[in-house]
Amino acid sequence: MGIAQAAAPLRLHLGCSGAAPPRPTSLRVGVGFGFGSHARRKGGRRRSPPRAASSLHPSSNPRAHDHDPALKAPTVDADGRDFNGAAAGQPDHAPQRRRRAASDLEEEAWGLLRESVVSYCGSPVGTIAACDPNDSSPLNYDQVFIRDFVPSGIAFLLKGEYDIVRNFILHTLQLQSWEKTMDCHSPGQGLMPASFKVRVVPLEGDDEGATEEVLDPDFGEAAIGRVAPVDSGLWWIILLRAYGKCSGDLTFHERIDVQTGIKLILKLCLADGFDMFPTLLVTDGSCMMDRRMGIHGHPLEIQSLFYSALLCAREMLTPEDGSADLIRALNSRLMALSFHIREYYWLDKRKLNEIYRYKTEEYSYDAVNKFNIYPDQIPPWLVEWIPPEGGYLIGNLQPAHMDFRFFSLGNLWSIVSSLATTRQSHAILDLVEAKWSDLVAEMPLKICYPALEDQEWKYITGSDPKNTPWSYHNGGSWPTLLWQLTVACIKMNRPEIAARAVEVAERRISVDKWPEYYDTKRGRFIGKQARLFQTWSIAGFLVAKLLLENPEKSRILCNNEDEEFANAFNLMADSCNPNRKRGRKALKKTYIV
Repeated sequence: MGIAQAAAPLRLHLGCSGAAPPRPTSLRVGVGFGFGSHARRKGGRRRSPPRAASSLHPSSNPRAHDHDPALKAPTVDADGRDFNGAAAGQPDHAPQRRRRAASDLEEEAWGLLRESVVSYCGSPVGTIAACDPNDSSPLNYDQVFIRDFVPSGIAFLLKGEYDIVRNFILHTLQLQSWEKTMDCHSPGQGLMPASFKVRVVPLEGDDEGATEEVLDPDFGEAAIGRVAPVDSGLWWIILLRAYGKCSGDLTFHERIDVQTGIKLILKLCLADGFDMFPTLLVTDGSCMMDRRMGIHGHPLEIQSLFYSALLCAREMLTPEDGSADLIRALNSRLMALSFHIREYYWLDKRKLNEIYRYKTEEYSYDAVNKFNIYPDQIPPWLVEWIPPEGGYLIGNLQPAHMDFRFFSLGNLWSIVSSLATTRQSHAILDLVEAKWSDLVAEMPLKICYPALEDQEWKYITGSDPKNTPWSYHNGGSWPTLLWQLTVACIKMNRPEIAARAVEVAERRISVDKWPEYYDTKRGRFIGKQARLFQTWSIAGFLVAKLLLENPEKSRILCNNEDEEFANAFNLMADSCNPNRKRGRKALKKTYIV
């Protein structure tokens, strides 16, 4: 059955006058409210005049980064010549050329990012997903996606340009309250859209051909697979906090409409359900991997963003009587979630050996194998792949099921949000270094490793022709992940890892026209269906460069570990030790952790 809308097609009619609108503080939450009189225009769509890119380029920074010598690639080939063509021992002008080339590359990236900016009522409100002038069928790549805009927003914040982020936050906040309906069913209040588009439509009741701009949101009812974007609201909260910290406008989040938006997202995420675990239960395709990839259940990416959003929201919620119960529920969930992920998602060589020796069908409160994981689930590739030093958080955990794949975004954001412990965070980066040829190779960064192949690919993806092995979400290499890698490395005081990855990307990303993703096991080819001039590939690169030049600015995204949670985690870990005698009432808790 097709989509049955209860009313007219989803359109948010936010009229705007011909002049520039007032500052967004005058925006009102809700549907059908305008900023003033409608903009009356003759003819077709009005386009903003092109902006001069020169005034937007970052200043050249010749500062070279100190790398760990152990991480440097060899600089001399078999013929005794370096990779720049100079004979060994001759004066090498390559560093100066590389700095100049890097500056040109950043200027190009800033120019492309500016070209992707979308305006609404004369003000910038976001960036479209891709801006390829030769793409005749953009599908929904000409829309502003919540998750895709985050690196763009961070780049603008780091450059001191706050208006576009402020406008984006407030306009998406309005869309949150819009009625969402698919097949006569409406999801919970508080859902943020996956994307929105600025459309120009004829002005109602006007016979002179006047038009107006409207915001047209997509909450998943038009998306492939019709999946609601669970991560949109989480990214919105994270970006809201970053805006306040970077702009210094710490009163912005105290606005009534912003506070209401935060609370609606939290209530939707913290709502009671049938699930016994503190992790957020979602369907397949509800995050960056927005197609069927076998991540339904409790995927790590959602849990790390969920944890980060809860911490960010706790900082921003204003103390009032109506927030007390919400904050208590938030703190309870944070503690249970941190323990659950750290204890049961963690995998290293020692833990793998423990799983290998698991007994099954244990029925008791003191069971070691709490989720009844069968040792035969351990895939052969993992036994050889797990390094002696290092580890990672697995992709998913459900009763009798562990997804042993390495998911980059979930692991990196677990570091950024302090969902992973300090020891685990360093171990994750140790694994990235140890498995560099698998996770980075010729283009950073694998979205997941390894790819689903053969019958596994057929049954798990439904024979998805876009997610063939080592392509797109199935083991493809995504340059946008550079910025998450950079934030994680800076937080752990290991920026040389991110700098090395940026150097790998610099060699070809511009020549390849800033693709969305790369294919093959080593990321050698541009993705077979990859969009060129993909905005978050451009923005991710810029954020990585900006943060490596100014590492202290990464604090707008990082969450520090809560000492109370750390102490509680140690107590809970001790109470769950199978060697410790305890009865049924040894630990009182709300969730199975």
